[in-house]
This record gives sequence, C-alpha cells and structure tokens, in this order.
Amino acid sequence: MAEFLKTLADNARKSIDNGNYNIAFTIWKPKFSMKNAIKNCKHVPVITEIKFASPSMGTIRERINPITIARDMVDAGCTGLSILTQPYMFNGSIDYLANIRLVMNIPLLMKDIMISDIQIEAAKKIGADCILLISSMFNENLCENSIEYFITKAHKLGLEVLLETHTEEEFKEAINSSADLVGINNRNLDTMHVDIKTTENILKKYEKNKLIISESGISEPAHIKYLKNVGADAFLIGTAIMQSSNIKDKVKELVMAY
Repeated sequence: MAEFLKTLADNARKSIDNGNYNIAFTIWKPKFSMKNAIKNCKHVPVITEIKFASPSMGTIRERINPITIARDMVDAGCTGLSILTQPYMFNGSIDYLANIRLVMNIPLLMKDIMISDIQIEAAKKIGADCILLISSMFNENLCENSIEYFITKAHKLGLEVLLETHTEEEFKEAINSSADLVGINNRNLDTMHVDIKTTENILKKYEKNKLIISESGISEPAHIKYLKNVGADAFLIGTAIMQSSNIKDKVKELVMAY
C-alpha cells in the first residue's frame, strides 16, 4: 500500500511542478452544497464520477467531451458530480471541472490526490464545491500538512470536504474530524480487491455522526439497496457508469434503486 500511495503522491507532485494548478482565473458562481444535496435528495443520492482511467483498470473509456457526459448524468438525476482532475493514471484535467462548472448548477467534487495547499486553492478558483482528502495519504506522511489543516483551509475557502477512509481506524478518526462527509472506499489498498461488505463491516462497529458515502464496487441497484440497509447515506459511482454504453440510462437505473 505504501508504495502505491507514494506513486500517487509523486504523480500529484509532478502535476504541481508542471503548473497544472497555477490557475490565472476565478470562476464566480453560487455556492452548492454536496452535503445539503444529499440530505434533500428525493431519490437515491448518487454522486456520479467522470473518470477516463484508473490505476486498477487502466483506460475505462476513451476521452469524449466531459460536458456531454455531465449533461447526461445531470439529466438522469445525479445528486452531484465527481470529476477527476489528476492527469496521471486517471486521465483527468482541471479544465474538465472548470468547463463543467460554467454550464452546470450542481455540486461538484474535485477528485484529485490532494497533497498541497495549491490544489485546494485551485479547487476554489475553478468552481469546485467540495474536495476529496484521502486518510491513507496523511497516515503515510505524504501530504504537506495534517488532515485538520487541510480541512480548515478548505472551509476558509468555502469548500466542503469528503474525507475518504479504507479501514476501521481511519473511519474512527474521520468521524471525529471536522470533515463534512466521510467516505468508505470498499477497495483494499494492499490487494486492490473490492468488497462492498467493507462498508457494512465498518458501519456496524461505529455510531454515525456524519453523512456516509460508500465508494467503489457499486454497479447495480441491488448493491445500493444493500448498502442503504447497512447505513450508507449516498453512493459515489464511477466505473460502472463510465463503462456503460448508455450513461444516461445507467444513471437513471441507479438513482431509482429504491
């Protein structure tokens, strides 16, 4: 796991050094809350993810206009959009989120490997509403500062924070943090194996005090029904949607799961 996380951190540093986060503009827009969107959702709260590649799968879908994908997802009823902005291993781009922000009035999560202040500042400038922090990256001392420092920095800029966990220990720390949302990623970073029972195994041991988002391995309505029953509040789904031949229909299927 440590080697994989270091690779992610090295790629993030390379993106920073290449100037990917040196944003010369600021997109001014109304504030959209991912947290409130989940709370007020009238159907299944699904955060749909725009990603063209991943470390575990390689290329997921050939790159097409992300605005077209975003429109299909929003028209189908997603609660928010998660947009990969990390170019290395994920084929993401800052431009994807910025361009979607200009045409979409929906909460946007900047999905990146956050290790530096400059990335949080970039998230604000390009119109993100929420950022992802990964507990494991901080535990391996791969970030420039502490989790709470990053959360405080984000909050000062008006950004919400989704703090992603993979283990019971990380989850216990996350629910006692100042994060707005806590994610449980069903992927084991040691083996890369995905098991959606990870969410259940963690939630049955702790009392929730934040909205919980289950991530990874969710591909059909039955998965959503199961995860809802074990305590998940929302669902972040990327690969199953991006691999679908009809993105709009796939999102509709998932948001109407119960």
